[in-house]
Amino acid sequence: MRTSLSAALPAVLLVLLTVLVPVSALSAWVDLELDDADRYLAAVSPLASDPDVRNTVASVITDEAMENIDVGPFQETVAQFVHETARSFTTTETFQRAWDTANRTAHEAVTAALHGDGGQAVTIDLAPVIEGVRQELIGDGVPFAGLIPVRDTSITVLTADRADELRTSFRWLRSLGIRPAVGTVVLLVLAPAVVLVRVGARAALGAAAVAGGGFVLGAIVLRVLVAAGRARVLDQVPGSDRDGAAAVYDALTASLRTTVWIVLLVGAVLVIGGVTGRILTARGATGR
Repeated sequence: MRTSLSAALPAVLLVLLTVLVPVSALSAWVDLELDDADRYLAAVSPLASDPDVRNTVASVITDEAMENIDVGPFQETVAQFVHETARSFTTTETFQRAWDTANRTAHEAVTAALHGDGGQAVTIDLAPVIEGVRQELIGDGVPFAGLIPVRDTSITVLTADRADELRTSFRWLRSLGIRPAVGTVVLLVLAPAVVLVRVGARAALGAAAVAGGGFVLGAIVLRVLVAAGRARVLDQVPGSDRDGAAAVYDALTASLRTTVWIVLLVGAVLVIGGVTGRILTARGATGR
């Protein structure tokens, strides 16, 4: 009985933790961050000062404005001026407020796209930002500023097709909530404890080392999934929006990348501690 338990447990424990670690991290992320409006906003709000986001916003505004402005041979000069003005506007507190407002609306789009019935892209509406630039140009006395249209202009973060592909996975993760994370912790504590009682201290140290290996492998799987998801999400985003969308994706998944390093560290400590403990225990037994 003890022999079969000792032989089977390491393989089972390794596989379970390799699977549970990424599932736990992703389901907790969906439940605690992606679905929570305040945490979502806290993640993306600092992007108002991100250079890629500012450049993307300025470019989108400039393209939209120049479609309605015709100044003949001065077209390029005016376009550059509008871009610089838009870029300057992105450094103001007014832009920060407009960005936060746009992202609160975007979070509603995220929820609808990933948990709704389909056919809906996730975008960040730049109409409030365009209005801010327009008013700034008017205030500076620029004669053509009144021609800049204020209408639905947005940065695409997630296309409708990608949202449709991801919806089933997100619904499943959402339904799991934090239960996989709780199960992972229980398994991590319970498995070595059972081995300690049924087999002995040296085997329990081995189980701890195996659990650490499962954490390391699970962290690697999680990092691969985050990277693959990034590539998958961005490959359908229009080129002009891609830098901004990438910045949003990276901000939203920052906690997952942090989780990868924490889990790797915990796993490494368990592996090193378990292996070292087994060696010292064996030497102690030999010495007696």
